[in-house]
Order: sequence, then C-alpha cells, then structure tokens
Amino acid sequence: QVRLVESGGGLVQAGGSLRLSCAASGNIASISTMAWYRQAAGKQRELVAAITRSGSTSYADPVKGRFTISRDNAKNTVYLQMNSLKPEDTSVYYCNADWITYYTGFLDRTATGRDYWGQGTQVTVSS
Repeated sequence: QVRLVESGGGLVQAGGSLRLSCAASGNIASISTMAWYRQAAGKQRELVAAITRSGSTSYADPVKGRFTISRDNAKNTVYLQMNSLKPEDTSVYYCNADWITYYTGFLDRTATGRDYWGQGTQVTVSS
C-alpha cells in the first residue's frame, strides 16, 4: 500500500521558518513529479511548488524567493523549506505525487497509480 505522510508543520511567528517533509512509503520503484499544495480555511486548494523527478522546480508567485522545494529520490521524500513566513501562509499543507510506480509483490511486476495525497499538516503563522 502506497502512502504519503507529511510532517513538520506547526506554529511560528511571522518572519520565521519551517521545513515540511513528505515521505512516500510502500514498495516504491519510482515517483514522478511531486508537489506541495495548501488550503486555507474557506478557500480552494492551491499549488505552492512542484518538482520533477530530475529536479526541475516551479513556484506559485506568492512564495517565490521565500520557499524552496527539494527531493531525495533515494528516500522517496520531498521537502518544502519555508522562510520569511507571513500570516497569509497559514494553511493546511498537502503533499502530492503525480505518478507512483510500485512493486506488486508478485515476481518483479510493477503497477502505477496516479494522484496520491498526504493527510495534510497545519502551518500557522502568527503576526
């Protein structure tokens, strides 16, 4: 069973930093693009940052220059370093994996699933 588990959220003062982690578990062979989304209370979920397997990155305009996304393919983990946090960054942050190829447990056969999500981690920035 493939799962994504986020960690690292919490309460921080404006101007502070947090580092989120998202680890994929299961008999994973490879993961394609991974991303961080966030959803503030009463708002739609929005893309924050994304990173391809080869390391190409993209960011939403509100976080450019403050957030950095990275990944460790050997650990099947993606990170989000958040600096200079603002109260408007307060949200539940979700990890997403576009495609995950995993071993089925039958011989060396693999299967691929799409659009995996973590359970979310709360980030609260106080002014």
